Amino acid sequence: MTDLCFETATSLAALIRSRAVSCVEVLDAHLARIEALNPRLNAIVSLVPDRARERAAALDAEFPVDVPLLYGLPIAHKDLVSTRGLRTTFGSPLFAEHVPDKDDLIVERLRAAGTVCLGKTNTPEFGAGSQTFNPVFGATRNPYDPTRTCGGSSGGAAVALASRMLPIADGSDLGGSLRNPAAFCNVVGLRPAPGRVPGYPARSPWFDMPVKGPMARTVDDVALMLAAMVGDDPRVPLALTDPGDHFYPLVPIAPKGLRIALAPDLGGVPVEREIRETIEAMGARIAGLGCEVELACPDLTDATDIFHVQRANWYRERFGGLPPAQRAKLKDTIEWNLSAGEALTLADLDRTSAQRAALFDRVAEFFTRFDFLVCPTTQVLPFPVEQPYPTSIEGTPMHDYLEWMQSCAQLTVAGCPSISIPGGFSANGLPIGLQIASPQRTEAKLLAFAKVIEADTRYGERLPPC
Repeated sequence: MTDLCFETATSLAALIRSRAVSCVEVLDAHLARIEALNPRLNAIVSLVPDRARERAAALDAEFPVDVPLLYGLPIAHKDLVSTRGLRTTFGSPLFAEHVPDKDDLIVERLRAAGTVCLGKTNTPEFGAGSQTFNPVFGATRNPYDPTRTCGGSSGGAAVALASRMLPIADGSDLGGSLRNPAAFCNVVGLRPAPGRVPGYPARSPWFDMPVKGPMARTVDDVALMLAAMVGDDPRVPLALTDPGDHFYPLVPIAPKGLRIALAPDLGGVPVEREIRETIEAMGARIAGLGCEVELACPDLTDATDIFHVQRANWYRERFGGLPPAQRAKLKDTIEWNLSAGEALTLADLDRTSAQRAALFDRVAEFFTRFDFLVCPTTQVLPFPVEQPYPTSIEGTPMHDYLEWMQSCAQLTVAGCPSISIPGGFSANGLPIGLQIASPQRTEAKLLAFAKVIEADTRYGERLPPC
């Protein structure tokens, strides 16, 4: 039955819907896979197999006439979202034994769609940094090379998907936390438009940079999951209202004549040579499909400044009220971001607000001339798991733990939906992610184009050696 772990989420959902396999059989196959691989990779934490089997058996017994989209699919929720009755640590010793009494909205929606929760996925402390390690559970390792990082902050989710321990996983993204680990682990991660997947509760509900979204192994699987996550909620001021059937099944898109902007270094950020060359080669491949490909990039001037200031202000709002004894237990990069937030002035906030408005206008104008932007997801290949973050790229020093993430963070500031799909491999077999961005609120079209590239390259079918 472990063969079930190698089926796509859409295939598993169809098998369960037809009653060719049971929810319990699907769960047990994945639990066996977890037992075999998780001790080495450390992707899934707070595992609850008995609770999951009880849920799967109940789904088999009550099998409804109208089967929800994700009925019987195993899932583990990112350890940044609250799960009722299930340990949720946020990767922090401050919450090492925390058991919430309520589910976050994303958990409610995925459960309503029929998922079977079997645990949580590992994440860096409070999701800070695109490298998954924390003092509660330790580091999560890349299945393509366990000496390397899996990225983050949705690192446990990406590893569980790549190693076939899960068919779907939820993630969240501020500076690349869905896209970065997807790239490092050869899976698919979608950063939707702000409000597409409503987040509740939220400390700063009007701040649109942090979003939640789906991760899976194929574009169709991501679209399937997205359809179960979207929709209005009266408690979420930025929530968008398009229903799930707007996103799944995907409406096919013909590549011929599509206008593609290719930006191998996203307008000048430092990018490792193998990644840059892979993206350049991908441009020729996309042109071969009939697309009109042009070297071009939107003017992202000020994006890094905007990201640093507004992220720091968000950290001030999140952590500024902690008592000194608790604040002393935060990891150093969180303390650095918090201190940066406390040092901000009203002039800093006013400046970056105006800068972001101007950037939005420039990006909107850019997308009147192009359908999609194609660029690297990450600026570096997966680095040693013991290294907190890269300190230089191609000889350019990185001055803080965020600077190496500009290829994702700048598109966060631009507000574009963006997706990372498998884009190739380095000479030593490490995954390289291809990032595709599209105009505001065009996720359905973005997914359809990503599926075209996925079908042509088939890089996602290359399994890790585990």
